[in-house]
Amino acid sequence: MSPRGGAARPAAYGLALVTGALAAREAGVVPATIRKWVQLGHLSPADQRGRTHFYRLEDVFAAERAARGRRRSARD
Repeated sequence: MSPRGGAARPAAYGLALVTGALAAREAGVVPATIRKWVQLGHLSPADQRGRTHFYRLEDVFAAERAARGRRRSARD
């Protein structure tokens, strides 16, 4: 992990993993939203080091798309 704590790091199988803070920034949400998606079962960490969870960006974007779809259907 970088000194900034949010930079991507390679996973064993070649995909980059990011911290919750960077995942939130990439998805355009606050870090609490990432934690809420995990709590609700919409997103799962791909790895964990100590207390830091790491996520695949593709999983984060899928959770974001699903959340956006839920908001739209709630308005209909």
